[in-house]
Amino acid sequence: MVKGDRPTWKSNYFLKLVQLMDEYPKCFIVGVDNVGSKQMQQIRVSLRSSAVLLMGKNTMMRKAIKGHLENNPALEKLLPSIKGNVGFVFTKEDLCEVREKIMNNKVQAPARAGAIAPVDVHVPAQNTGLGPEKTSFFQALHIPTKISKGTIEIINDIHLIKVGDKVGASEATLLNMLNISPFSYGLIIQAVYDNGTIFAPEVLDITPEDLKARFMNGVRNVAAVSLKIGYPTLASAPHSIVNGLKNLISIALSTDIEFEAAKLAKEYLKDPSKFAALAAPAAGAGGSPSKAAAKEEKKEEPEEEEDDDMGFGLFD
Repeated sequence: MVKGDRPTWKSNYFLKLVQLMDEYPKCFIVGVDNVGSKQMQQIRVSLRSSAVLLMGKNTMMRKAIKGHLENNPALEKLLPSIKGNVGFVFTKEDLCEVREKIMNNKVQAPARAGAIAPVDVHVPAQNTGLGPEKTSFFQALHIPTKISKGTIEIINDIHLIKVGDKVGASEATLLNMLNISPFSYGLIIQAVYDNGTIFAPEVLDITPEDLKARFMNGVRNVAAVSLKIGYPTLASAPHSIVNGLKNLISIALSTDIEFEAAKLAKEYLKDPSKFAALAAPAAGAGGSPSKAAAKEEKKEEPEEEEDDDMGFGLFD
């Protein structure tokens, strides 16, 4: 680009960024470290139908956003996230679907000396195919080896690099000799902006079931505290009513007081066989024919024992 066209280019960039912010209600702020130009072009192509990727200098992005705050004050929340080598992915589609496309666009890369390892690197036990003259190199890295058929063989699996460690020259050389490309690079989602709200990308992993479980756990905690301190709430009211009914039934069973729930309980105490009558259909529906037959045989056994007792009960 000709130097004289730079002001025009800046003006067009500001207009484009402001236009995208007005047109798209959602965007990802992505880190682009270690992403080459060819890979960036592939990412643009893969996102073409669902999102727009825009890069730029941090100073220009901040200036464009600050100049547009009068029309959209919520954009100010983006400013703290614009640091380092970052860009925007604007979209109108479902955030989870677009995130999946972004995460799938990664390229395997060899380990380079001085790079920070994004993942743990393990070297599996294997025959390296290298000659015995390389033995000292493995010894310097404290990797146990042996000579097998004239080549160096790594005896055990080795945890060579831990996540977050800086890759050394020796480690990088070893991985290159073994043709191991342990790292994969692509866009890294650092923050998500959605209609004036900015949040961490981990929030997208929360499902409706997670929200429901958290809510019900909170309701149970509120009910437990309310019951403990005797303070009625909507959460504890059903439990209080049930507990009160249990207490009333207990009193009725010990006295002559009669009401519908207590009447049913008293009938059960007078005739326990009603419990078996109610439990029989459930047992028959849940068990297999063989299990039901086995239960019938077990029930018949006590009857035979009663015949052996010649009609005398245990307390006769």
